[in-house]
Amino acid sequence: MPLFAYKAINAFGEPEDGVREAADEKQLVEALQADGYLPVKVSPASPRSFLGFGGKQNHLKQKEVVMFTRELATLLESGLPLDKSLMVLKDLADDNERLLKLIGRVLEKVKSGTSLADSLELQAGIFSKFYLNMIRAGEAGGNLGEVLARLSEYLESSQELKDTVSTALIYPAILLVMSLASLFIMLTFVVPQFTEMFASAGKALPVSTQIVVGLAEWLQAYWWVLVLAVFGASSYMRYEMAEPARKKAWDGRFLKMPLLGEIFLNQETANITRTLGTLLGNGVSIIAAMLIVRETVDNLVIADAISEAEEQLKQGKHLSNALLEKALFPKMAMQMIKMGEETGRLEEMLLRVATIYDKQLRVSITRMLAFLEPALIITLGLMIAGIIVSILLAILSVNDLAF
Repeated sequence: MPLFAYKAINAFGEPEDGVREAADEKQLVEALQADGYLPVKVSPASPRSFLGFGGKQNHLKQKEVVMFTRELATLLESGLPLDKSLMVLKDLADDNERLLKLIGRVLEKVKSGTSLADSLELQAGIFSKFYLNMIRAGEAGGNLGEVLARLSEYLESSQELKDTVSTALIYPAILLVMSLASLFIMLTFVVPQFTEMFASAGKALPVSTQIVVGLAEWLQAYWWVLVLAVFGASSYMRYEMAEPARKKAWDGRFLKMPLLGEIFLNQETANITRTLGTLLGNGVSIIAAMLIVRETVDNLVIADAISEAEEQLKQGKHLSNALLEKALFPKMAMQMIKMGEETGRLEEMLLRVATIYDKQLRVSITRMLAFLEPALIITLGLMIAGIIVSILLAILSVNDLAF
């Protein structure tokens, strides 16, 4: 069914934004009214909404979702019933207004007889299909506390993986910005101090000095062109990524890039195998699990490969053979998945693959940084040295003229 974005007033008189499936807008309005909401606006969901991003008022940070999941798992495993556990969490969330409101809405639905999965699904835009299917599997199997504990571990591992990538890129980003800033300051403030002296010397400057002085004068006069170029490049990339066909083309290019391509592939491989292994280990069918996994993948080339593998699974093929035909994923991962299928330990092997490629991702990032950091430092040093040498050559030529 299609997705629709909506704005409504909840039972507490507070405005809410969200995304929900419905046959049409009329059916969604009726469903919202049945759930105690007062619909204000209903419209087809945008691609961003389709990916599971809700409105600002419903949004929870990843760390808040992890905390909610872990604490609920602890309370349920200690023997407390679901409604009592939610009441305890509500008392503990006094300092977090968003989480407090969320738990209050979920608790209200649970007390009225709604399952936890359905109650969480009504908080549209917060919990992913993967999260909701895990909860449903736990409720169906009677081991909700254990499933929530696994789910919190999964969310923490995924967040740790994202943090590893973002943290590793902080230093090179700072180094690059400082390098460009140093060059800009030298060309726009330092070099112009010598320009007047060179002009009054009455002698032709060395070619290298002429290039540096010309570049400095251009930057002083047309620095705004660089700002427009950066803004234009940023706008162009946003435009390219907004349309699936263009984004898919760029995703393919990213995967072929040296060093970065390996990082992207290792990250997606770890994410896919961990998600799939966790779902299969909690009773979700492999077809349904593949559908959920596809929605967690950001790279459209890989998402299409998973979609094609899903179709081949429906025709009776093994997962490893379906993925191996695409020649996209690492061969070692495919061989381990094949071994898991042959031994009947697919879930365990998928999680093992995720662990291996988590480590491989860190190795790839370390290798990239080992190349990138010296390259930036050496490039900056050579450029600054070139500017200094060109100025010294001009000063020496002026001194020769004086004598």
